[in-house]
Amino acid sequence: MTLQGTSIDHVAIAVSDLESAIAHWEQLGAELAHREIIEADGVDEALLLLAGSYIQLVSAARPDSTVARFIERRGEGLHHMGLRVPNCAEAISAARSMGFTPIDQAPRSGSRGTLVAFLHPKSANGTLIELVQEPAELP
Repeated sequence: MTLQGTSIDHVAIAVSDLESAIAHWEQLGAELAHREIIEADGVDEALLLLAGSYIQLVSAARPDSTVARFIERRGEGLHHMGLRVPNCAEAISAARSMGFTPIDQAPRSGSRGTLVAFLHPKSANGTLIELVQEPAELP
């Protein structure tokens, strides 16, 4: 079984000031495509389209969120990489069989109606990886 990523969905950057970060990326040619507060994760996100992929800017929507803890420990910067997959459940299984450690044992709701699951950075060369199944690919 292999994990079949189809493209890079996004690169996520943790930021303290979301509005300022959006303006910065717009100056670099990125176009704001989506804004959403993801209550379950305590994250305020902005997706900016650039060269066919997204830059996902994430800031803490509440002080106990993982992004708040990340920024407190490490400061702003690269948070994770999103890999687009045709089937999130199958990708979790394939990743597990290849030695990756899933954080999410089953797909869960993500922004824009996606299904997502994360792989632990300790099993992925220190990089948190998000598996992303687009809404158009959902059954």
